[in-house]
Amino acid sequence: MAAQDEGPPSIDHPLLQPDFLERRLYQLKLAGTAANHHTLVCLPTGLGKTTVSLLVTARRLEEVGGKSLMLAPTKPLVQQHADFYREALRIPDDEVVVFTGDVSPDDRAAIWETATVVMATPQVIENDLVGSRISLADVTHATFDECHRATGDYAYNYIAERYHADAHDPLVTGMSASPGGDEEAILDVCENLGLREVEVMTEEDADVDEFTHDTDVEWERIDLPDEVLEIRDALNEVITDRLEKLKELGIARSTQPDQSQKDLNRMRAELQQLINNDQSKGFEGMSVHAEVMKLRQAVTLVETQSVEALRRYFERQRNQARSSGASKASQRMISDPGVREAMRKAERFDEIHPKYRKARMLLAETLGLEGGERVIVFTESRDTAEALTDFLGESFDAKRFVGQGDREGSDGMTQKQQQEVLDEFRAGEFEVLVSTSVAEEGLDVPEVDLVLFYEPVPTAIRSIQRKGRTGRQSEGRVVVLMAEDTRDEAYFWISRRREKEMESELRELKGMATDLESELDDSQQSLSDFEGDEEHMATGVADGAPTESEAVEKRADPDAVGGFSSGNEGGREQPGLQEFADRADAAERPDEESVETHEPHAEGETVEVVADQREMDANIARDLSRRDEIEVRLETLDVGDYVLSDRVIVERKSVGDFVDSLVGGDRSVFEQAGAMARHYSRPIIVVEGDGLYEQRDVHPNAVRGALSSLAVDFGVSVLRTEGETDTTELLAVIAGREQTTADREVSVHGEKGSKTLSEQQEYVVASIAEIGPVTARSLLEAFGTVEDVMIATEDELQEADGVGSVTAERIREVIGSDYSS
Repeated sequence: MAAQDEGPPSIDHPLLQPDFLERRLYQLKLAGTAANHHTLVCLPTGLGKTTVSLLVTARRLEEVGGKSLMLAPTKPLVQQHADFYREALRIPDDEVVVFTGDVSPDDRAAIWETATVVMATPQVIENDLVGSRISLADVTHATFDECHRATGDYAYNYIAERYHADAHDPLVTGMSASPGGDEEAILDVCENLGLREVEVMTEEDADVDEFTHDTDVEWERIDLPDEVLEIRDALNEVITDRLEKLKELGIARSTQPDQSQKDLNRMRAELQQLINNDQSKGFEGMSVHAEVMKLRQAVTLVETQSVEALRRYFERQRNQARSSGASKASQRMISDPGVREAMRKAERFDEIHPKYRKARMLLAETLGLEGGERVIVFTESRDTAEALTDFLGESFDAKRFVGQGDREGSDGMTQKQQQEVLDEFRAGEFEVLVSTSVAEEGLDVPEVDLVLFYEPVPTAIRSIQRKGRTGRQSEGRVVVLMAEDTRDEAYFWISRRREKEMESELRELKGMATDLESELDDSQQSLSDFEGDEEHMATGVADGAPTESEAVEKRADPDAVGGFSSGNEGGREQPGLQEFADRADAAERPDEESVETHEPHAEGETVEVVADQREMDANIARDLSRRDEIEVRLETLDVGDYVLSDRVIVERKSVGDFVDSLVGGDRSVFEQAGAMARHYSRPIIVVEGDGLYEQRDVHPNAVRGALSSLAVDFGVSVLRTEGETDTTELLAVIAGREQTTADREVSVHGEKGSKTLSEQQEYVVASIAEIGPVTARSLLEAFGTVEDVMIATEDELQEADGVGSVTAERIREVIGSDYSS
């Protein structure tokens, strides 16, 4: 009897609270592998992926020391992990810290030093790494939760690369219930995170089976009423009309309104190419394409969501069309007779949408007849989430759960509000949670009796995440509402196919740990080489594996580049090409005796670059931060984009931005040049890309004149680069030359400041007929005041240097002509 009262056995560990974690064999097996290898852990939602990571963290902290980093894609998920770790670990609560954008960068830098476990969103850690606020050198375990996101340019990839390079003793755990749709996608995630082992547990495994129950998935087909179909058909007619226009331009191949997203993406790419070639039909077609996309969104709402969601969407479109700066696409769509007719039909529709009716019936069955306690309703649309919460709230105790971003007509939820709603739902204070996708990934939403999909989900990952909310400790039910003969059906078949593919791939991946290395490409092999024997694990370098600096040295080998010597000859005031090459090589090579981390080197060995926070949209700051010899600091700069010394400031512009800043925009390039020149003696503008003289309808001589004015009148050097990579190399060379060769310090001393009186006068006159700063100075020198310039006749204006009859006539036309709006 006593034995029965003791309950299931628990896990005993010096850093874990006693009797806190139930002993589950499958979790211990997964943690055993993950504690010894960089491991991808695939486990169905609700079966304790976080517990596996916790077990590995506890073991690493006890055996190796250092600190642990756990990354999760959303703030609520980060907070949830932090709460769990504080409960489970026998360390002070204040050593388990949360890093999100709500914590200031300076505070994060200080907190990092004393933290033992850091829970964070990836964007925050990425910024702190690029800005050299933190070091990963002492992190002994890094967990990437929902690691299927590690694709493309997602912050996980940069963090993983830095972690493998910087940490003295790295160990990575990737966690997901659904890491990808096929083997290639899963291997891509492994490559990006540096994972070498894959551990998969499915509900078919004996160790897992006792902790799961069958999840019955039901598909409920919904017939849409004629009134709803009429609204859809009216919108489709307008889409067909717009596609006919695109077909006339040679862009669309069909005028059928149910074009695939792939075809629409192809059209956009072709239109963008036309725009890049400065062909007018590209701009015309892009506007029509934007209208098609807006109309398709309206059709999706009325087909798969509700007429109420469509009404809210139309209201936002009306407001946008009336606002200043509204796009022609918005204005044209709202004024189209077919759209206006659809809007009138939507306003007249006052019946209950059949999906609403079905949802209410299913909730009544679950919560009433069957005695259930909790239900989650998922929907893709925030409009639907809000309208559905109001509707269901008439019969049940329902609350919404949406993301943090505000938008017109829809308030987001703060992190605190999200946490309060989840706490109340867990405590049983209300029975229906109506959520958008924010609750799909990993949130510890309690066991529920029903998960209702308001619409099918076209990706296996999100579908599996949602189904994981039920069927954990008891039998659960999943119902998907599907409108007949709509996009719902297409998404249904896509979802079914992708889920089957994923299940098949996961089965194939089971036990493939020994084969994974051979599947990974060469770049992954170099990452995996960081895990060698214990002696080399301490420095992060494996036997026989060339370090990044060694690889750079091989590329820069004197014999391979024509016999360049490795040192400066010294003493020459005017360096030759030989010396520039040597300096560039030296800038690329870190000190051979330094440890391969991104921690600051000894004084005098590190070059510093201060980058504007807003430049994180580009990859330049990230690429610079990857170099051992460069330390990047992120700040919000009032002047320029990069500070390279106490005298060098750099403003970076694409060729398009550069030309645009000559003819309009909030701040002209001349204003920016003036601001830089007021505070730095060597201002530089980097113009990135090709086709400088082929932008818009600006005459090449006007561009040449601007370049001349920047150099002669403002003392600004204008340098051309091919792209981001070229710009990165240029900044590195300039910073190295300034700080190493010229022994100058980095100093951020520029502010926008207010213009002097003379600068304001020049600005006013220069804006007349876009005559520019040189002519403005000439006129002010000739006439003395802005007022005298304004009242001068054409003949008098021509007495100023550089003002001919054409310019004088244009000035008088602007000043003397009647204004008409």
